[in-house]
Amino acid sequence: MFSLFYGLWKYVFTKDEFRVLILGVDKAGKTTLLEKLKSIYLKREGLPPDRVVPTVGLNIGRIEDANAKLVFWDLGGQVGLRTIWEKYYDEAHAIIYVIDAATASSFEDAKSALEKVIRHEHLTGAPLLIVANKQDLPGVVNDEELAKFFNLKELDERPCMFQAVSAYDGDAFLAGGGSNLA
Repeated sequence: MFSLFYGLWKYVFTKDEFRVLILGVDKAGKTTLLEKLKSIYLKREGLPPDRVVPTVGLNIGRIEDANAKLVFWDLGGQVGLRTIWEKYYDEAHAIIYVIDAATASSFEDAKSALEKVIRHEHLTGAPLLIVANKQDLPGVVNDEELAKFFNLKELDERPCMFQAVSAYDGDAFLAGGGSNLA
């Protein structure tokens, strides 16, 4: 009898939990993106963008709905911190990779780091969302040029989507969209 009630309890009250890595090079806007997602989907004020500091280690964010629980792991992007990224790959279900679309000088480093991430055996097949952040800034590189530079269609045979956003104002999150690259 206990097992019947336990099974019913688990079915009714248990939600699927998915862990999502938020990766990218230093100052791409990963933490700002996480804070904006939390403020939009949790319907409460997150940390203001001007109060976000570089992540040393890990920030965790949680968003729940009726059927699922998303746990976001925002990992620091400094060169010295990228070595800890691998410790989180085994438990990750998806990847959000953030690119600073307004700083072309960071593209080569961002591309190299992304290639290492998607080639790791523990992330094989994990869906990838590439976020071209900082669309609110002047001199931003457009979607087509970024996709061409990163050669996104050739990176992998995984579900992949590209989204141009401004984590600062969050407009693209509410509008939806994005382009499918797979």
